[in-house]
Amino acid sequence: MSARISPACAFIAQGARVIGAARTITPELAATGAHTVAADLTTPGGVSRLTGEVGDLDVLVNNVGGGDGTASAVHGFLDVEDAEWRSLFDVNFFTAVRITRAALPALIARHGVIVNVSSVGARVPSAGPVAYNTAKAALTALGKALAEEFGPAGVRVVTVSPGPVRTAVWEAPGGLGAQLAAAANTGHQEFLAQVPAVMGMTTGRFTEPDEVAQLIAYLASPQAASITGADFLIDGGLVKTA
Repeated sequence: MSARISPACAFIAQGARVIGAARTITPELAATGAHTVAADLTTPGGVSRLTGEVGDLDVLVNNVGGGDGTASAVHGFLDVEDAEWRSLFDVNFFTAVRITRAALPALIARHGVIVNVSSVGARVPSAGPVAYNTAKAALTALGKALAEEFGPAGVRVVTVSPGPVRTAVWEAPGGLGAQLAAAANTGHQEFLAQVPAVMGMTTGRFTEPDEVAQLIAYLASPQAASITGADFLIDGGLVKTA
């Protein structure tokens, strides 16, 4: 299986019909074989456009996120203005609120599953990206609340919290990895090679995208029918507490 497999690919490999939404339909998303919808889920119109394409719904994966790979990622608390806080919460938290609200009637009807993709940053305090991490902490808390409220209606809600994953956020020129390398006066590739050790990842390597995708697919499957309200770290052992 490709090291770049996405959650869409993991579900399609199991025979699921997948609808993938994004502001911009990238070649990578189109290549998964998912039915794609160009929609901005930070807007009510985008949510309506997506839900209009969905009929019966068994699984909702809230995998919208951003802000950890931009200049805001290296800002300290005093550098983050109100507009940046609002933008990062809108993308990383309120998109999940909006689409979950719209999808819940269909999920209740079919005893469905919600998987929220949060971040290890929700658990590990750090100087940055403070607004992104705080928004992801809110998303993690939302998952717990939804699991409690809608569990009696047959809906399971779980959270997946990745640590550093080998994606463009770390590897692309101008991404978070490149910015942090520049701030440390270190070459980009040299910096990436040091990240697992510096962050205390027991595995000594970045997590691969397919590992996250397969975890999401498993948690959404009937094999995980007794799992709800839980937050699953996939961080290479970065978090040392229970």
